Amino acid sequence: MFVDRAKIHIKGGNGGNGAVSFYRAKYITHGGPDGGDGGKGGDVIFVADEDMNTLMDFRYRRMFKASPGGDGGKRNCTGADGESVVIKVPVGTVIREANSNKIMADLTVNGQTKILIRGGKGGKGNQHFATPTRQAPRYAERGRTSKEYDVILELKLIADVGLIGFPNVGKSTILSMVTNANPKIANYHFTTLSPNLGVVRSRWGEDFVMADIPGLIEGASEGIGLGHEFLRHVERTKVFIHVVDGAALEGSDPIENIEKINDELEKYKEGLSKRPTVIAVNKMDIPGAEENYENIKTKYESDTIKVFPISAATNTGLDEMLSAVAALLKDYPEDIVFEEDYEEYDEVVEDNAPFTIEQYSEHYFVVEGTGVEKMMGYTNIDTEKGFAFFQKYLREKGIIDALEEKGIQEGDTVKIYDLEFEFYH
Repeated sequence: MFVDRAKIHIKGGNGGNGAVSFYRAKYITHGGPDGGDGGKGGDVIFVADEDMNTLMDFRYRRMFKASPGGDGGKRNCTGADGESVVIKVPVGTVIREANSNKIMADLTVNGQTKILIRGGKGGKGNQHFATPTRQAPRYAERGRTSKEYDVILELKLIADVGLIGFPNVGKSTILSMVTNANPKIANYHFTTLSPNLGVVRSRWGEDFVMADIPGLIEGASEGIGLGHEFLRHVERTKVFIHVVDGAALEGSDPIENIEKINDELEKYKEGLSKRPTVIAVNKMDIPGAEENYENIKTKYESDTIKVFPISAATNTGLDEMLSAVAALLKDYPEDIVFEEDYEEYDEVVEDNAPFTIEQYSEHYFVVEGTGVEKMMGYTNIDTEKGFAFFQKYLREKGIIDALEEKGIQEGDTVKIYDLEFEFYH
């Protein structure tokens, strides 16, 4: 089964906590602080791997979490760095942040690597907080908490040439005749439920990759059928071979079908129908196809579009068509990039306001702010010294004065993120 979209949760490793420790040795009972730093948390790394061709593995594993850094130790020992988690994905995978749908990474080259989340920084040990007036600090920094996201993995096939057209026009047969691919072929709509890739060993230049894009239907651009899933793979194709049933075996008008496909391409993405194209009028071995071929050639053939009569079943006319395709690829501009227009994902900009105070009841106050939150992360307030240090920060930043202006009284409750305490001078 071909899977081209998956949702997973990723989290970097938290930084290890700094240690509170004091040097002890024989005859030394009051040594200085020697608490080591915490280790850095592991990263979340994505790597494009050409040996993968589906996102099937992510149906069974949806949580990826890097290891946390180790806590610091005594005698200035730094905690071990956390182990990173490396996630391999197929070439052509787009990674979106699930909530905003903005693109975080686009992996288009084999071996391309993207560190999507960096592990949290380790906290500093108490050795860093010693001063001439504070020679025995009994607090250390906590490790930084790493980020985590829900992300959407979306695979878009990267091929030089794409076979497009309605179902049952012979795309899979063409692919099987001109490449090393062996697609399953059957006579019903949506024959190909997943794109097939093959390599054309070209006699006219460099080899190129050809993709059989599953048959489109009217309304595909609106998501009817499997439209969006199929059209997604068309976006990164340089040249189209638009295959049409010249024999009109199902009673439809070949010219009308060409127009419908072009319309669906343009509705899905502006300019998509203008990609370099050759039209392959297939099933020319069947009586009645000649007249349709002449009508199609009269309407569409120009300096930029060539129309070829072929029969995939009898291997007729394929060389001439492939020669024209190879010529288009040879002259293709190198600076054209097949990426959708998108806004790069940016980290949420933190509010630089020092703090805010909300009074939720007569005796309950909540303090929030970027600086306060960071200070909470840096300081171990479970110790008497650490809490005193934190109180000093609140007074120096004007938070105590602001609370008093709000009318706080002794004994009232103050909540700062996960910490609640009674207010006293």
